[in-house]
Amino acid sequence: MPKMKSKSAVKKRVKLTAKGKMKRFSAYASHILTKKNAKRKRHLRSSSLVAPADFKRIRRLLAC
Repeated sequence: MPKMKSKSAVKKRVKLTAKGKMKRFSAYASHILTKKNAKRKRHLRSSSLVAPADFKRIRRLLAC
């Protein structure tokens, strides 16, 4: 049976930290920005960690 390929879309969106957690960027920051206030856009620029509920599923997509 061939090796499992990791999903390229997930590789582009998620980075593994040194402690093994997954870092991701916020959604809703790419367009329709005029109606969002500056504070909201500033917080969307920062990254956050993948939720524990999604961790196992995303790890499987990365195949690591």
